[in-house]
Amino acid sequence: MPRLHMHVTDAADAPLRAALHELRGTLEIPHHFPPTAQAEAESAARAPRIPAADGAVATEHTLEDATDLPLFTLDPPGSLDLDQALFLSRRPGGGYRVHYAIADVASFVTPGGALDAEAHHRVTTLYFPDERVPLHPSVLSEGAASLLPDRDRPAVLWQLDLDAEGALTSTSVRRALVRSRAALDYAGVQRVLDDETAEEPLALLREIGLLREEQEVARGAISLQVPEQEIVEHDGRYTLAYRAPLPAYGWNAQISLLTGMAAAQLMLASGTGILRTLPSPTLSTSSEPEGSPSRRGSVARLRLTARALGIDWPHHTSYSALIRTLDPRRADHAAFLQECTALLRGAGYTVFDGSAPPPADALHAAVAAPYAHATAPLRRLVDRYTSELCLAASAGVEPPAWVRNALPALPREMETGTQRANQVERACVDLVEAALLRDRVGETFEALVVDIQDKDPTHGTVHLYDPAVIGPVETAPEGPALPLGHHIQVRLAEAEPGRAPVRFTPA
Repeated sequence: MPRLHMHVTDAADAPLRAALHELRGTLEIPHHFPPTAQAEAESAARAPRIPAADGAVATEHTLEDATDLPLFTLDPPGSLDLDQALFLSRRPGGGYRVHYAIADVASFVTPGGALDAEAHHRVTTLYFPDERVPLHPSVLSEGAASLLPDRDRPAVLWQLDLDAEGALTSTSVRRALVRSRAALDYAGVQRVLDDETAEEPLALLREIGLLREEQEVARGAISLQVPEQEIVEHDGRYTLAYRAPLPAYGWNAQISLLTGMAAAQLMLASGTGILRTLPSPTLSTSSEPEGSPSRRGSVARLRLTARALGIDWPHHTSYSALIRTLDPRRADHAAFLQECTALLRGAGYTVFDGSAPPPADALHAAVAAPYAHATAPLRRLVDRYTSELCLAASAGVEPPAWVRNALPALPREMETGTQRANQVERACVDLVEAALLRDRVGETFEALVVDIQDKDPTHGTVHLYDPAVIGPVETAPEGPALPLGHHIQVRLAEAEPGRAPVRFTPA
């Protein structure tokens, strides 16, 4: 089942970090870039080759100068791989203007070169609890291509105009030279927004973010504020707890979602593009009792979980409406939000290219609109191609041949890379949970049964209330079926980091 990214604080012990290092070796995660790819990155960092609309190569000196825009970035503290910078303003006739600069990775990666090949091999940045394995060499991802403050950088600059209700009215995108003024973090931004001391461009983040959330509600979209698992020290030992995202995180995410939807609209209008798609969640129409193991509707399963957690979900209330009533700072709500990620399974990428009409299944069910990955090219391969497709669409020209030639293989490449990232995530969670619980084998915990196997209902998954652990549970052979959606007590049967993930049995 989907798990959460985990964060190791500085308090985490050395043995845990050593185990994570060993895990990277077991999973054959590359520690270094091939010498040819590294050399290309270093050369590009010194002299980027900026693609021009006519297929020629521009330079920073011939690029449109947009360094007068007082852009700022908003990321976790200490981040150096800065994909996006923004500037928000009011339009004279009413409404808002969003300037959103995206790192121009295509100016640093030559199609068909060694660095390009390595990016297609890696596909995404991989996140471990203690470090990350980047998609591009750090000389680019944390240096020349990153939108670091007080540095001139080539960028793909979006201009998104909104009306007074926050609805998108016009979109344009072009290459430009930009200069971020400040690298902000979520806690600091939340603080100045809460105490009303933020200057207008930053104060508009909340104003526009709230309007975009209202637009999201009107579309019937699903916005999950899933808390992050964090390793914390408590009473002399380490445990797992949830950390809820700040509102500023959600408002910033609304700008990214807005850009992704604008990108999808541009590509659909031009007839060539790559969309991030997600089918609607399965709705059970079975007339069997809710507790029946054969009732497999994913929303019906979530209703059982909600009832077990004491979350009121009236039958007349939609799933998307319920989500907006939850507080990720509450343990029961956090547990439910984690289970809600199951409805996001099945996401993929859909390519269309002029020779056929745009796909009928172009919708992303969670966004409730066509959507594209467009705002994280330093960390995700497909976004570099989305930028080029949108630049071409906005200029009314054909996409570059290297982009078009790569499109057919991109969905499979992205699927492979996503599977690898999910494998890393699952392995990290298994290792960290086992490391933190290895001294508690035999102890009893309060838990919720959140899943059971179709073929064998004596095997399933439980969600512990404390600590924030999700793990497998199994009854004795030929024993009773696990009670899906019910509270039970479980005993920790096994936890050996690197050898055996956590496993529970009913107490």
